[in-house]
Amino acid sequence: MAVSLKVEERATRPRSVRNKLRHEGKVPAIVNGYKVESTPISIDEREFSRLLRENGANTVFTVEIGGKKVNTLLRETQLDTFTHRLTHVELVSVNLSEETEAETEINLVGEAVGVKAGGVLAQTLYTVIVSATPEKLPEGIEVDISGLEIGQSISISDLPKNPDYTIVTDAEEQVASVQEAQELPAEGEVSEGTQPEVIGESTEE
Repeated sequence: MAVSLKVEERATRPRSVRNKLRHEGKVPAIVNGYKVESTPISIDEREFSRLLRENGANTVFTVEIGGKKVNTLLRETQLDTFTHRLTHVELVSVNLSEETEAETEINLVGEAVGVKAGGVLAQTLYTVIVSATPEKLPEGIEVDISGLEIGQSISISDLPKNPDYTIVTDAEEQVASVQEAQELPAEGEVSEGTQPEVIGESTEE
């Protein structure tokens, strides 16, 4: 389901216009893509941040440009290095009946039996690229790791198929594994093939 996002068209020059927008709590943005000419807009920072928290980054945002409603996806956000506040947003117009690709997070669920047996869980992939119509793009993909034993792993090819989307990321990519815990040598022990380093003593006779 699309979410309505209020936007206002804006001027691009002079530079002071952008500074004025930010002072008013608005963020400079742009819309381009399917059947839309590149259009500079502004959005309310608080409202946009709230919608992202409540609906996720893969939400379809419906905006009004020139009296016409346009369905968009979030393509990119830019943040201030020091304040971490939004400084620019790019929205891309999409056709709701055509598939598009987007990045989504991997969320591991469950506790691996290998971890219960003393192993260590290692997640090696945190996001994947999926293909779907805009309104069916997932905000996250849950991966059940409860059956993983020590020495076992889960790859993209092991994930169950979903009728709403297709995972585009290479099927051989490893998502997570359970490894044996590395034992540290006891205090005073020296690993085989190594010698304690002596500092400050001369080796000359």
